[in-house]
Amino acid sequence: MSSSNRTVVRGGLVVTAADELHADVLIEDGRVAALAAHGSEAAAGWTAGNVIDATGRYVLPGGVDVHTHMELPFGGTFASDTFETGTRAAAWGGTTTIVDFAVQTQGHALREGLDQWHAKADAKCAIDYAFHMIVSDVNDATLKEMDLLVEEGITSFKLFMAYPGVFYSDDGQILRAMQRGADNGALTMIHAENGIAIDVLVQQALDAGRTDPRHHGEVRKVLLEAEATHRAIQLARVAGAPLYVVHVSAAEAVAELAAARDKNLPVFGETCPQYLFLSTDNLAEPDFEGAKYVCSTPLRPREHQAALWRGLRTDDLQVVSTDHCPFCFNGQKELGRGDFSKIPNGMPGVEHRMDLLHQAVLDGHISRRRWIDIACATPARMFGLYPKKGTIAPGSDADIVLYDPTAEQTLSVETHHMNVDYSAYEGKHVTGRVETVLSRGHTVIDRREYTGHAGHGQYTPRGTCQFLA
Repeated sequence: MSSSNRTVVRGGLVVTAADELHADVLIEDGRVAALAAHGSEAAAGWTAGNVIDATGRYVLPGGVDVHTHMELPFGGTFASDTFETGTRAAAWGGTTTIVDFAVQTQGHALREGLDQWHAKADAKCAIDYAFHMIVSDVNDATLKEMDLLVEEGITSFKLFMAYPGVFYSDDGQILRAMQRGADNGALTMIHAENGIAIDVLVQQALDAGRTDPRHHGEVRKVLLEAEATHRAIQLARVAGAPLYVVHVSAAEAVAELAAARDKNLPVFGETCPQYLFLSTDNLAEPDFEGAKYVCSTPLRPREHQAALWRGLRTDDLQVVSTDHCPFCFNGQKELGRGDFSKIPNGMPGVEHRMDLLHQAVLDGHISRRRWIDIACATPARMFGLYPKKGTIAPGSDADIVLYDPTAEQTLSVETHHMNVDYSAYEGKHVTGRVETVLSRGHTVIDRREYTGHAGHGQYTPRGTCQFLA
């Protein structure tokens, strides 16, 4: 092969979930061709048209964010990031694959919703992408369609115990969908909050004049997340199905997952940076500023953070995703002035996950390899993308991040690339920064300059969950 078609990344510390080694990486035709110890005879013999100096840098697998909502319709508006702006921001943050949620509209086919999401994303993405399917209407036709979608690489389906009248499914519908997943190999994802009870508490709060954003957190009670998590686990046991609980925010919910995993049940959990770094203190910010932090599950009192970090260390939680679903403060979050229940639920975050988790390494919450495990390798395995994604190994896609572990930065709306008019982490200082990003061997961020383009990102069908026998 001509050396002009090759890239060599030289002199960095390669960090994967399994290993850390001072190694050079040879890339051919968009894939990792080989790794060899830096300075070794093998590495010295590589010739390449493009040599990237990684001295003093970590060489990481590109991040895999398996929970995003680009252009999601919600609460009478749409998430403010398009697939173009959102995937570009993801690349800036060292994420090279997203799995977004296609939505079935009640009364319509799964296929119709999936086609709509393909149309939104096609030729728009800067990085590779895949889809989960939100099931809003469980019936005989939907269940049959699930089988067909699994064959096509849509291998996970999300159901909601929250949002009655929008996405909500009752226990019988959830059980039927789980039973189908047990048969066809799909992973059932659950938003675990008792939406029926929450709606009662919402109405009671509003009737009593409690309308500020902080009441969003107060009515969506910890016990109603824990109860729904427990119920989802028992339904999955009855169905003989695996379960993945999204955006776990409360210590009591972690305890339910830990108890299930102690029984060796195929139960998995995800949390998000907002629950690890933010709290109800943010929801209580004055002058309606708390609206910026309205998401569901909600931010919790700060004392829950220790249980989430512990869950990540003990593998009771396996994945950190962002649930990136941004709404601008002006004109979107403001829809809920005078009624917190009308604030669009969602926060921006796709750009900051890798940096915040690196800060967690420096703060002693997790190890360096665990950082890569929860942000790259395990998400890829959980959703049938590994080892194409999530690692640096011969045959893997050359999704590679050069990371400067000593660079300091301050997170701000002034410098982020997400299409939203505020930062949830405004003024937060972190150490570590993405410097260069390759997606399938193509440079999309080059020493802090964007060199990618809409349409580079490819749709990626997925296999089934790789943690199941």
